[in-house]
Amino acid sequence: MPNIENIIIIGSGPAGLTAAIYTGRADLKPLMIEGYQSGGQLMLTTEVENYPGFPTGIMGPELMENFRKQAERFGTRFITQDVTRVELCRGGVTPPTHAVWVGDQKYEAKAVIISTGASARLIGLESEKRLMGHGVSTCATCDGAFFRNQNIAVVGGGDSAMEEANFLTRFASKVYVIHRRDQLRASKIMQERAFANKKIEFIWNAAVTEVLGDKEVTGVRIKDFKTNQEKTVDLTGLFVAIGHDPNTKLFSGQIESDKNGYLLTHDGSKTNVPGVFACGDVQDHVYRQAITASGSGCMAALDAERYLESLHS
Repeated sequence: MPNIENIIIIGSGPAGLTAAIYTGRADLKPLMIEGYQSGGQLMLTTEVENYPGFPTGIMGPELMENFRKQAERFGTRFITQDVTRVELCRGGVTPPTHAVWVGDQKYEAKAVIISTGASARLIGLESEKRLMGHGVSTCATCDGAFFRNQNIAVVGGGDSAMEEANFLTRFASKVYVIHRRDQLRASKIMQERAFANKKIEFIWNAAVTEVLGDKEVTGVRIKDFKTNQEKTVDLTGLFVAIGHDPNTKLFSGQIESDKNGYLLTHDGSKTNVPGVFACGDVQDHVYRQAITASGSGCMAALDAERYLESLHS
């Protein structure tokens, strides 16, 4: 018989690592498959000022390294590779187990916590990638306060883009909204709020073709689709708000999800599969903050611990 783990945690952002800390302290000896790109979206940020306990802020990668060290301290074991396949049990097996593959290596566990997160959709520019965390951001709530009295831009035309643009006017002198079409996709009320905001200026029928700057953003080059001409806009921050995609392809057809692919949870972190729990951005399309992800990771750990106890009752 293969060795059966108590719990496997898939993903290593704030949610997964918090779950690892809690299950480790419960002496469940968690196995975390953290992936090649460990640490979640905070690895793409610079200074984090809104995570409690760090009054002067902390760099995103440093915060995640602290999470990992704490999880390791309580006995978490790590596999720094990607999960390639899962087979989640739907009952009828004694004891119920779930199989997780890393390449050809198969691991089994009585419980699984999914914390694979979500990925922000990006424009796809090399300059955007290079300046991510240095003026390019995908989270206004996280980074807006760094741009007080500055000119910045938001790319997008949906509700999220309008929400971020309005929020950013609390700090910025001017917020450009750059949209590929001549009308917004956002709901009527969100459009009205944006149009009424005197700090917001719309640039229609245009797309960012390059983010300018060496070590930090100094502007963007945009192309007008009607005239086919390009121009430069001077600014210090670019917020990309064209949506997120939950990292749930591994679980397609095995776990219930909403129309956008986010895993559905009930009674805390439980999925529709007994013994399988989900936490963090993989099931949260509303808040998407490190602190809420950590909180849901705690919930998943406690739910998993109680589930494992029920197997022996």
